[in-house]
Amino acid sequence: MTEQGALPPLVAHVLFSFRIGGLENGVVNLINRMPAERFRHVVIALSDCDETFARRIVRPDVQCIALHKSPGHGVKLFPRLYALLRRLRPAIVHTRNLAALEMTIPAWAARVPVRIHGEHGWDSSDPDGQSRKYRLLRRLHAPFVTQYIALSEHLSSYLTGAVGIPSERVCRICNGVDVARFEAGSLRSMLPGAPAGFVPDNAIVFGAVGRLQAVKDQLTLVRAFAHWRASGSSLADRARLVLVGDGPLRAKIEAQIVTSGLDNAVWLAGARDDVPALMAGMDCFVLPSKAEGISNTLLEAMACARPVIATRVGGNGELVADGETGVLVPPNDPAALATAMAAMAENADMRARMSTAARVRAVSTFSLEAMVDRYMNVYDNALVRAGVTAPGR
Repeated sequence: MTEQGALPPLVAHVLFSFRIGGLENGVVNLINRMPAERFRHVVIALSDCDETFARRIVRPDVQCIALHKSPGHGVKLFPRLYALLRRLRPAIVHTRNLAALEMTIPAWAARVPVRIHGEHGWDSSDPDGQSRKYRLLRRLHAPFVTQYIALSEHLSSYLTGAVGIPSERVCRICNGVDVARFEAGSLRSMLPGAPAGFVPDNAIVFGAVGRLQAVKDQLTLVRAFAHWRASGSSLADRARLVLVGDGPLRAKIEAQIVTSGLDNAVWLAGARDDVPALMAGMDCFVLPSKAEGISNTLLEAMACARPVIATRVGGNGELVADGETGVLVPPNDPAALATAMAAMAENADMRARMSTAARVRAVSTFSLEAMVDRYMNVYDNALVRAGVTAPGR
């Protein structure tokens, strides 16, 4: 228990950037759902904070701080972060992914009692975690980390096996989904904001949600869609593809759409705040990523009762029950993805069965409340081990 009148422990969430993304959205959900009397929070972005995205945090006591990191090694930020942490005096620093891992050093130097590091997934430069350099970097920083959180069994095994972290220092916490917000029902509705005439009455709508970047590999999805439509299938002619999100890959995707003659069949919806409504306008959700930890958008699609086609990478196999709630395909394989899309379009009964199963699995296994409880348990136990008075339960 905290002493009467004492403030709850402060958690400093350290990320590379704080803008639209699955990892960042997970931080927002965690902060918004964690009881204010248990923990306080501050978000520290090494590069930048998007003000619009930051407003998704509904708690008025949460500050977002951007350090505007310049290109190059993060050691240049060590003095600034050290001074900031000495001023804020958090009980916990929670870094996420390799881009923020090195910030455990100034956190240790600033005498932060608990330093938690979360592994959410790999970047496209190391999609399978095979880089010896990155394994070594993780190993070198291990003495500065008191507890690891892996979002998938795949990542947990990587930390204990490839990196050499003792298993007792690694716990697994899967992402959670707001099953009340993402409750679209099994019947497809209208696509809000879609171009006039984009969705004919007999259309079959496939959709993807995510930042347009190499690791999410929307280019392969567009190529798969073009491959399927080139087959001459009447179902393919009726099919439509919606890509929700924005990012550095947009120009290449636009060029691929034009080259493939898909101008009237693919809609780049951009970054949107009405993702549940957009998912309700899809018949099937597609996740073509080259690498994933535990995908928030995949969980959201399942909560929306959408059957899923996803690549067999990272934690996707832990979320999708292959053949029951969706279909898993190899990454970077347009032909396999096109085959899966065709099969999904051809079998309405299969889509309906997977739709129901996906919603049931999301609600029963991946609720946001269960995720928040697990994080608080990790925070509590880490504070106790560090000799810090734990917050009241």
